[in-house]
Amino acid sequence: MGAYYDEIEIEDMVWDEEKRVYHYPCPCGDRFEISREQLKEYEDIATCPSCSLVIRVIYDPFDYQDDEEDDEDKDDNPASDDQDEKDDEDSDTDEHFQDAFENFHISEPKSVPEQSPAITVSA
Repeated sequence: MGAYYDEIEIEDMVWDEEKRVYHYPCPCGDRFEISREQLKEYEDIATCPSCSLVIRVIYDPFDYQDDEEDDEDKDDNPASDDQDEKDDEDSDTDEHFQDAFENFHISEPKSVPEQSPAITVSA
């Protein structure tokens, strides 16, 4: 999509706690809106519910990766238990890797006696 009405930095938008969205005034009189979940999913397009205009939101996606909202939703999701078990298995693998790395040693190469350079004399 290349036809944005404008590009707005997230710092210029206002957080609406009740609707759980960032918003910014639209020329039509309504507001552009984008949720934290959309930002976390790397969506950077805020839409206006009343007209066809859209804006591109400039933000750092890494700021939304560890969002607490999603952690609350995980508790209600039984599939997250399976993910927790997989994470436990991954941490066991990491421990084995760390143990192997702790036992890895690089020794100094054996020194080779220097040889004197060959000198040739032509007669």
